[in-house]
Order: sequence, then C-alpha cells, then structure tokens
Amino acid sequence: MTSTSFKQRYSFVEYVQLDHETAQRYELVDGRLERLNPPTFRHLLIAKFIERLLEMEIDRMGEHWLCFREAGIRTGVQKARLTDVSVVRAEQVWDFLDQSAICQTPPLLAVEVVSQESINRDYRYKRSEYAALGVEEYWIIDPLAEKVSILVWEEGFYNLQEFTGEQGIISPLFPQLGVTVADILASGRIG
Repeated sequence: MTSTSFKQRYSFVEYVQLDHETAQRYELVDGRLERLNPPTFRHLLIAKFIERLLEMEIDRMGEHWLCFREAGIRTGVQKARLTDVSVVRAEQVWDFLDQSAICQTPPLLAVEVVSQESINRDYRYKRSEYAALGVEEYWIIDPLAEKVSILVWEEGFYNLQEFTGEQGIISPLFPQLGVTVADILASGRIG
C-alpha cells in the first residue's frame, strides 16, 4: 500500500475528493483532518440495530426517507462530520449518488453512539454543529452512562429529553417507534 501524506488544511471540496488509500476514517474540522478511531463492536452492534429499526419504521410510515450508517454531513464551510446513523429525505441525495456520501443539507435525524474517545465530540462539538445546521433531531446513545438523549430542534434551540432503563424513546419524527433504552443497550450485547 502506498503511504499517504496529508497536508495541513483542506477545503471541503478537497476533503470530498480525497483518496484516502487507507482504511482510516476522517472528519473535517476547521479545514483539518481528524482521524477517528475504529468503533468498538458494541458501538457497531448498536448502530446496526438503530439503522434496521429506523428503516423498518420508515417503510411502515411510507416516507420517502433513507437511512444511512456512517454517512457524512457538511456542518460548515470547512467542516464535515460522520454520523453513526442518519435519516435524510431521498431528494437530498439524488444529485450526489456518485459522490462521497456527505449530505450538503441537514439530515432529518443524526444519531451518535458514544464511545470513551467520543464523549466530548458527541455531546459538545457535534451537538453545537448540528444545532447550527438546524438538524431536526439528534440522538446521543450513551452505553457508558446507560442513557439516550433526544434533542429536538425547536425555535433555534435543542430541547433535551433523557431516557433510561425501560423508558420508551419519544421521537417526534418516529412517534410510534416503540423501543426502550434497555432494548437499544441490549443490542450491543452478544448472547
């Protein structure tokens, strides 16, 4: 494999066109590449469960929405974040089918699964970037704290609700979802 050297700062266009030549994942933060550690297996299992759950609910609702794992969101002039799961309107990706999977407009929903190394990024940085974009719902699934935070965009700010244990998730986008925090956390276990 050829070694890749990265320059100090990238425009958004350069980031999208970057041929990574490695299995590493990067986010663009103020023009700089930030390498993401590979997720844990628990993280992957929870994200997969959420993706499947949301896809089934989208089908049941008959919405023309798409659910993606690890797609990107452009969050600024020189910023792009990778979500664990996101839901977008189909028309948001029509013109970008053959380009890197980075939404140019805010998704309906962004979901992040917290890992030890992503606590600040998920609770602080992504929250403020998603709020500035006007992402309608932002879920923070935190297996470390055993809770799910649902942030709903209303009048320029996020309203926060936290759920634990056997509490059912309340989502304005998915009002009949019928899943508890315990269900979500159990999806990250084997056996």
